Amino acid sequence: MRYIDCRDRELHVATGARPEPGPGELLIAVAAAGVNRPDLLQRQGLYPPPADASPILGLEVAGEVVARGTGVSGWRVGDVVCALVNGGGYAEYALAPADQCLPVPKGLTLTQAAALPETCFTVWHNLWQRAHLSAGETLLIHGGASGIGTTAIQMATALGVTVFVTAGSDAKCRACEQLGAAMVINYHDEDFVAAVKAATDKRGVDVILDMVGGDVIQQNLYAAAREGRIVNIAYLNGSKVEIDLLPVMLKRLTLTGSTLRAQSAAVKARIARELREQVWPLIEKGAMAPVIAATFDLARADEAHALMASRQSVGKIVLTCH
Repeated sequence: MRYIDCRDRELHVATGARPEPGPGELLIAVAAAGVNRPDLLQRQGLYPPPADASPILGLEVAGEVVARGTGVSGWRVGDVVCALVNGGGYAEYALAPADQCLPVPKGLTLTQAAALPETCFTVWHNLWQRAHLSAGETLLIHGGASGIGTTAIQMATALGVTVFVTAGSDAKCRACEQLGAAMVINYHDEDFVAAVKAATDKRGVDVILDMVGGDVIQQNLYAAAREGRIVNIAYLNGSKVEIDLLPVMLKRLTLTGSTLRAQSAAVKARIARELREQVWPLIEKGAMAPVIAATFDLARADEAHALMASRQSVGKIVLTCH
């Protein structure tokens, strides 16, 4: 099979043996694979894969099941699925734990489906399982135009949450507004804390999803409502800052965060089950859909990474295999 090799931080098309599924695994003929920021970090040597994972980049795929390992039930050869994989997505064939696979939602192409797993797993786990977000609450998303952000806006809005977002350009703000955000804030032009306070009668927001970090970390404490929950999932502007934690005590705030790849198989299986029950019906009725910024052939993975690194795109970037 063809796959993308990233030795010495350079991406090259290479050829290797097709993997064979082990117990509980499916082998998927990959039609498309999502590109995610952890892929860029792994390429830089900053996010090494677990010892039992493929060293090949790629954390989500969509395609056809071509083989099953022992102990697999519920899936057959010929099924079309999308899957959260533990590595190996940038290839013509990839292994996926059967419990981390989901059916391709009705009405979606395989390219669209490949953009779902990493973002949907991340958003659901952090906002609903960790922050316990619920209908009627308010949510502030930093980086609203990212793959995570565009997914979170739609999912939260569909489930009865009022969504505010920050983004770095007027075009990105317009895109977020079109996806259902109640208020969009260009952080270059406006103080998001003041904007949030004005929009909530000085109360603040119930939950904050932050993938920016840096100076935003302190501002989040001011923007949060009493009993607010702040979830960090990335630190694009840095994780080491000096902050005043007094608001945490005075407002009884909860600070949490997570990475997805290091979660146990049981946790990921639970997320998959809940997504199938709670979120897949929203996709199939058109209440939310993946936003695709660009697609690239597998051999052009380096261009896909350059676009993601530029932070100029809106939504997901996907590699296609032909």
